[in-house]
Amino acid sequence: MRIALITPYGREHRNGNWHTAARWARFLREAGHTVRTQVEWDGRGADLMLALHARRSFASIRAFAERFPTRPLLVTLTGTDLYRDIHEDSDAQQALELAHRIIVLQERGPDELGPQLAAKTRVVYQSSPDIARTPERPNAFEVLVIGHLRVEKDPFRAALATAYLPENSETQVTHLGGALSEDMAETAEMAQRKLPRWTWAGDVPHKTVLKRLSRAHLLVISSVMEGGANVICEALAAEVPVLASHMPGNIGMLGEDYPGYFPVGDERRLAELMWKAENDAGYYAGLLSHARVRRGLMRPEQEASRLRQVVAEFEQGTG
Repeated sequence: MRIALITPYGREHRNGNWHTAARWARFLREAGHTVRTQVEWDGRGADLMLALHARRSFASIRAFAERFPTRPLLVTLTGTDLYRDIHEDSDAQQALELAHRIIVLQERGPDELGPQLAAKTRVVYQSSPDIARTPERPNAFEVLVIGHLRVEKDPFRAALATAYLPENSETQVTHLGGALSEDMAETAEMAQRKLPRWTWAGDVPHKTVLKRLSRAHLLVISSVMEGGANVICEALAAEVPVLASHMPGNIGMLGEDYPGYFPVGDERRLAELMWKAENDAGYYAGLLSHARVRRGLMRPEQEASRLRQVVAEFEQGTG
């Protein structure tokens, strides 16, 4: 099939949407499809459109539906889509009505949709290849936060948590990710001056992110809104347990019974869990054991298979 894959962000942004689009294009090409990845549909003929982000890609979604109303249209919901836009934005809502299939990135995603929309929804977990461990830094319990400084990510929660760690803690938190506004950059610089256990490394290449993950002890994801963070997949691929805010997007990735949740916005509880992970070998082993189980859902062969199955529903004429 000729597939038009639409992503609202191009290669230069190096964000989650772009990485997902690049992986999916590869998986579909390996299955024999012809894939063109674009930020906006150029109007050229395609047998199927696969669009990431209902609101941001709506112009392409609408144009394809108007020109080829009977051809399959697949819409993938990201975090801001799933937990904000589809509840308040008319373009995002219309995109869901036009879609023949909706894709969500974790198992709690369909909970946000009514029965009619949930019936045409499929779950495709994102993935990462195995990341080999490298030697850890001596005399340091290295914790990472990964992602651009955005309000939805609650990016300074781990920084605030470091103020509540005991003096003898060896925890050092590093945030990898660029600021998307001057205010965020100024806040990060101020936090770095006042919180000696927290370092802002700024925007770094993806290969540097993976290298740092390979030696880290822990990842913190403190988002208030998340559709299914790919960085969780990468952490599990590197055998790095996660401490995560207790919200649907993270629960859908890590499971209901995962022992590493803290209440959204609660830096004191996060500090308690960071200290416990650093000092309680049994707790850390439990985190790692749960993470290894969830890792099985997020391997590249699983992601490729699930995605190809969604496309195959229409390739076989059963959609």
